[in-house]
Amino acid sequence: MNNSQGLSPTALRAKRARDKAAAMTKKRKDRKAENQRIGQKSDSDLHHASGTVKRTSIAYNRATHTRGEVKS
Repeated sequence: MNNSQGLSPTALRAKRARDKAAAMTKKRKDRKAENQRIGQKSDSDLHHASGTVKRTSIAYNRATHTRGEVKS
């Protein structure tokens, strides 16, 4: 795997463990399954918000922090 963020080996192991734990939560598993049912496309993302899912541009979906949709 790649270390594009320039993390130390210890920090990289910790980050991978956190990322895996987040990906394995019930909420994330449910969303991934729903995305598979809807059908993912390479030119758009499926945006989950307020119990709904809508197809959006990749750029829009990745900018959730700037719109205040993600709590820091």
